[in-house]
Amino acid sequence: MTVGILALQGDFREHEEMLRRIGAPTLQVRLPKHLQHVERLIIPGGESTTIGKLLAMYGLIDPLRARIRDGMPVWGTCAGAILLAQRIADGRADQPSLRLMDVTARRNAFGSQLESFEVDLPVLGLGDEPLRMVFIRAPVLEDLGRDVTPLAHLDDGRVVAARQGTMLATCFHPELTPDERMHRYFLAM
Repeated sequence: MTVGILALQGDFREHEEMLRRIGAPTLQVRLPKHLQHVERLIIPGGESTTIGKLLAMYGLIDPLRARIRDGMPVWGTCAGAILLAQRIADGRADQPSLRLMDVTARRNAFGSQLESFEVDLPVLGLGDEPLRMVFIRAPVLEDLGRDVTPLAHLDDGRVVAARQGTMLATCFHPELTPDERMHRYFLAM
């Protein structure tokens, strides 16, 4: 099972390193033709507007939508979660996006880079031990559709991880910690 990692911008190398460490073959996806060689895809964190523009520039939006609608598992982390969301709050009206997951992603929900933080929280499906979560100019997920399962939330109730079928969205960066559980969860989807 080859895991594609969208490699247009952002922290794709960190995901690649984590997957290699746990023995999963990877392929950097930059063009539509690369999608035919992967069984699942990670859309990494980075800058969602930039990644969206690059998706459009390289002709990836429609092929990605088609593969995801056909059931290819996809995981968006931080900016990737924003790109998966059907609705984007505090974003640009013209921002290219996949708009597939029935959630609203509120961009920069915690403020600027200076408000970045780490916290340990439980994640549904990962066992009892909390997961270290790294939030960097992170979104939160709001207005979850009825088919969306929240997997993790902050103490104030804001959702920071959710799943809808074969789509997974995390507002944090599990690839920036040594904990492999979130990546293993995705591989098992």
